[in-house]
Amino acid sequence: MSQTSSLARLSALLAVSSLAAVMAPAHAQQAAAPVKLGIVSFLTGPAAAPFGIPGRNGAEIVIESLNAGKAPAPYNQVGLGGAKIEAKYVDEAGSAANTVTEFRNLVQRDQVDAVVGYVSSGSCLAVTPVAEELKELTVLYDCGTPRIFEEKPRSYVFRVSPHATMDNVAAARYLLAKKKNLKSYSGINQNYAWGQDSWRDFVGSMKVLAPKVTVDKVLFPKVFAGEYGAEISTLLTSKSQALHSSFYDGDLEAFIYQEQARGLDKRMTMILTTGEAAIWRMKDKMPNGTIIGGRGQNGPLAPKSALNDWFQKIYTDRYNTPPTYPAYQMAQSLLGLKLAYEKAQKGAGKKPTAEQIAASFKGLEFDAPAGHFKMALGDGHQGISATAYGTYRFDKKTNTPEIVDIVRYPAECVNPPPGMEADAWIKGGMKGAKCN
Repeated sequence: MSQTSSLARLSALLAVSSLAAVMAPAHAQQAAAPVKLGIVSFLTGPAAAPFGIPGRNGAEIVIESLNAGKAPAPYNQVGLGGAKIEAKYVDEAGSAANTVTEFRNLVQRDQVDAVVGYVSSGSCLAVTPVAEELKELTVLYDCGTPRIFEEKPRSYVFRVSPHATMDNVAAARYLLAKKKNLKSYSGINQNYAWGQDSWRDFVGSMKVLAPKVTVDKVLFPKVFAGEYGAEISTLLTSKSQALHSSFYDGDLEAFIYQEQARGLDKRMTMILTTGEAAIWRMKDKMPNGTIIGGRGQNGPLAPKSALNDWFQKIYTDRYNTPPTYPAYQMAQSLLGLKLAYEKAQKGAGKKPTAEQIAASFKGLEFDAPAGHFKMALGDGHQGISATAYGTYRFDKKTNTPEIVDIVRYPAECVNPPPGMEADAWIKGGMKGAKCN
């Protein structure tokens, strides 16, 4: 071989090597491209500390575990389908118009692959039609109004966490089991979709289960009012033996502090459908004997499992307090999205589209830290699960909140069957409820 030929061959090899060196990082970069998620929760305002921040914290530790491939099976594949998750956290605080603007920014400016978020039912009702318009995969993590999937079919919006009907049907069942001689009850709920729907479902359930028990005071203060002197005065004139409230955020804590100063809880048992979120903050300020719900089997109401042990540990180790139900709901929303994404990826053989993920999400069943979930309602877009209620007790010796006398209710006992609206199911006598 001539020297000229050798030089030519060497030049060619160097060119190919250089090209491969250039292409390899590009290919690796393409394979490692992150999946972008918008995570929306209250980061400021009255709902931030008790709800929004625990939800955001839940997202942070779950995403870290998934990216490190350290979550328990079947969640132990890195990220979503091997791609790391890149999260952008957004504050939910502000008007509905602002919430919609921030959602559009996540989709159109930041080009996220999916949005997981929203505490307020008002936010969810505002964002849902926009998600459908933009064809953006959206997982609602905390809001509870049943209207999301009852008003019209959805293609891109999902909610793993059960809606508020379950909370209030179970609350009625628990109250009646614990107070056999109940004659009358009252209610105080926030005056918007969440509070109105919660009270409607509780009253409807009570009418079915105990038609002779009467309603006395019905109060709907403005959401985030923070001051309840007039309402407490009204309730102190009532002879009701129980008080239902779906208050959450700073409203719940403000109400508890204000009513205790006037002894309302000594006059009637309180049923707090979201009370679990406040027990670690309020501790001995939460009245003993309060009936506590946690929007499902969350926190101290969660069943024993490896997934629950894992989540409790990573959350408590990081934040030095146990996770409350907003953190659980964020975790199960992300885990459901992960399973749907990876199921779609197997079918697509590459990064799945929003339509492919949505098709995989419909009807999905899986286990999470709070138990078993089934996407059974809303044509497979709305989850159901078992739930639990218990009675609050503060242990002064250990300075620890406790929930005792826990009763668990199967999903099919407290959720409407597929294809039936919650209100109609309750008004029809909750036919088909399977409670054994």
